Amino acid sequence: MAFEFPVRVYYEDTDAGGVVYHANYLNFYERARTEFLRAIGFEQDELLADDIAFVVKRCEIDYIKAARFNDQLTITVAIGQLKKASIVFEQKIVGGDGNLISTAVVVVACVNLQQMKPIAIPANITKELSSAG
Repeated sequence: MAFEFPVRVYYEDTDAGGVVYHANYLNFYERARTEFLRAIGFEQDELLADDIAFVVKRCEIDYIKAARFNDQLTITVAIGQLKKASIVFEQKIVGGDGNLISTAVVVVACVNLQQMKPIAIPANITKELSSAG
């Protein structure tokens, strides 16, 4: 089952026509992944203090329908694949009317923050991700 995170589209998220600016979908997806990690017990600031970071390695977005100012959206997060040092997230943005707004596949790598080199995802995190996915 996918994790769900609600987002309201604010004026600041839109262009002059009241349509969500394309880059802001990345922000929505990022917020949902952060809240997903928080929901399974991991705060990113605590991970950073341990020199562990999750960084986007690749992102593929499909824009299906425009989201607009004041829309209530639901951003979903599901684990498509869990690897030794990376996670493939499958995400969606759905409008309040149930229509699909956007989809994304986001590959996130686990890195040592100081060296910015890939490391194995810590076992305690892998365990929770496996249970959540």
